[in-house]
Amino acid sequence: MSGPAEGRSRARGGPAAARVTQGGHISTELRINERIRVPEVRLVGPNGEQVGIVAINDALRLAQEADLDLVEVAPTARPPVAKLMDYGKFKYESALKARESRKHQAQTVIKEIKLRPKIDPHDYGTKKGHVERFLRQGDKVKVTIMFRGREQSRPDLGYRLLQRLAGDVEELGFVESQPKQDGRNMIMVIGPHKRKPDAKADRSAPRPGPRAQGNAGRPVPAPRGARDNGPVAAAEPAEQGAADAPTAI
Repeated sequence: MSGPAEGRSRARGGPAAARVTQGGHISTELRINERIRVPEVRLVGPNGEQVGIVAINDALRLAQEADLDLVEVAPTARPPVAKLMDYGKFKYESALKARESRKHQAQTVIKEIKLRPKIDPHDYGTKKGHVERFLRQGDKVKVTIMFRGREQSRPDLGYRLLQRLAGDVEELGFVESQPKQDGRNMIMVIGPHKRKPDAKADRSAPRPGPRAQGNAGRPVPAPRGARDNGPVAAAEPAEQGAADAPTAI
């Protein structure tokens, strides 16, 4: 036999309680047309004009007459605000704006390079090459010096190594976060330099075309008048030379 306590536990564990405890997906879609379950709305026209507070049936009729949708844009207002619009076009434009905003967002990527205080020169060159490549790509680099055993008593070795690396890549990046001790590690962050405006101007400057470059070594043609009087102009130096030449006796 089931007692009153068991009956109450079954009542508490019914379908309604299961829906509350399990939770569900919260929809972010706007309610439109017949899905708007309120007696009246504050209606806004398709061009943003304020129509006023109207009954939901009248708002739906106006939307049908204008071949538009009635969209609930402010459900928490009292009364809710609804607007006449083309809902399909609205969703399409909203998706385009969201895509453009994500495209223009600056995505900062932090790469990590780990070094030892007594690193081999060849390994140091390889690690430095990785740092330079990351900085050219526009990424930040987190450089970590790992101390082990007795190396923990010589933090100056790691500090000098980080300073050396920062000096070697100073043309590509700058020290964004100075070296600091973090347990057994020492960390420094190097950020890439921003592109200089003069470099952009040099890239955007017009360059001479292939025709101009091909004609650079060709002689400049004489004016039309000089070409018409070419034989006369050529004979003048000869006559002058004949006059200046000594007369044969």
